[in-house]
Amino acid sequence: MASPLVECVPNFSDGRDAGVIHALRQAISGVPGVRLLDVQSDAAHHRSVFTFVAPPQAAAEAAFRAMQVARERIDLNRHSGEHPRMGATDVVPFVPVRDVTMEECVTLARQLAERVGRELEIPVYLYARAAARPERERLPDIRKGEFEGLRERIGTDPAAAPDFGPNRIHPTAGATAIGARPFLVAFNVYLDTADVAVAKEVARTVRSSSGGLPGVQASGFTVDGKAQVSMNLLDIDLTSPATVFTAVEMEARKRGVGVWKSEVVGLIPERGILGAGAERLRLPDAARHLLEARIREAEGPTLDGWIEELAGGAPVPGGGSASALAGTLGAALVAMVARLTVGRKAYAAVDARAREILGQAEALRGELRRLVDDDADAYAGVSAAYKVPKENPGRAQVIDQALLGAARTPLAMARAALRVLALAREIGAIGNKNASSDAAVAQGLARAALTGALANVRINVASLSDPALGRPFLAEADDLERQSA
Repeated sequence: MASPLVECVPNFSDGRDAGVIHALRQAISGVPGVRLLDVQSDAAHHRSVFTFVAPPQAAAEAAFRAMQVARERIDLNRHSGEHPRMGATDVVPFVPVRDVTMEECVTLARQLAERVGRELEIPVYLYARAAARPERERLPDIRKGEFEGLRERIGTDPAAAPDFGPNRIHPTAGATAIGARPFLVAFNVYLDTADVAVAKEVARTVRSSSGGLPGVQASGFTVDGKAQVSMNLLDIDLTSPATVFTAVEMEARKRGVGVWKSEVVGLIPERGILGAGAERLRLPDAARHLLEARIREAEGPTLDGWIEELAGGAPVPGGGSASALAGTLGAALVAMVARLTVGRKAYAAVDARAREILGQAEALRGELRRLVDDDADAYAGVSAAYKVPKENPGRAQVIDQALLGAARTPLAMARAALRVLALAREIGAIGNKNASSDAAVAQGLARAALTGALANVRINVASLSDPALGRPFLAEADDLERQSA
């Protein structure tokens, strides 16, 4: 069984000294169980962002060791850069990834904060979900005035008293914010101008604190001769990168300025890119920033292990997860055939439609991949429901609700598989003839996914104590089966 994982994304106030960055890398990677996924250093911002995943206690230990290095080797008295900062280690967030709750990440943040304050003598402010005071939930509110301003306030202003550590600034390492939060995406849009005033105006328009987009923090900077709208997207399910990009582009055009490019700092969950498409975001290196892909790379080849689990004696993973995987493979093949079609002179007449099919197939691939795991989670819910004591009068209702939940997941699979099947048929008819066999395999996989998913819907419904609850599920399953023919 896979171990619990948290993501940790510490930001350090050095983006120029290769020796310091290497030492930070070594400190993090040297902790057993830690997988360092990404390091991005920016000389203009004079900042490095590390992204790693690990079991909770290993993540906290790696963060602490890196903070020790930063305390020893980074002096904020000699630091200047575009990005606001208050500490050598400026911020350390913990993010739940797998089998870890947000509450557990909050506890982890507080434990690390106490240790840093005690052993490193650095004042620590808890922020985001770990904040002990509501006015400290937002990082910009804590960091206001930066290192120099905070140095004057700590010890004299009660509002600046840290949550842990001494009530005085560390003379070289400053102060640190440690917290727990959902996935945050650092997303920057470069404007085709050097006028930073335009970037500041656009940032003021789009950020939530000025009445703009929800869950968006934004500022304007000059980076490498270009005006940059630098943003933190606090909830990409609430406000996606595509929505933000469109808003920035529109506001820039109002001021007679175009967009040069966008960039992601650190990693981004797959859904942040797959839905909108890297081309729409003008993000040339999207694949390099995908969080889930980097985790899978770090963990090494896992398909063989998953197949071994499937062949084992445990009920999970089972037929539902296998059905979702078949659909994922079918969608991937549709995407492949579409890519072999777009941009080819011989298929110019269908180029636009092939591009649409490509985008839809990629979105379905991401959706079905998530359903591989969701099916196992749904079974766990059913298993837990059956463990309710038989003398409990609400047991039957609890089991029925779990079974309905377990039926919803394969029903979602069936809907997605039907769409993959239709796309596979279409791309097989209009796409590159040299890949017609691949389109045929995609059809077979999509049909297998649909058949398996519908079987799982029906078996869960058949186990309900009240058959009436399952009738809508069966009606939709029958309709999906008819459509597939």
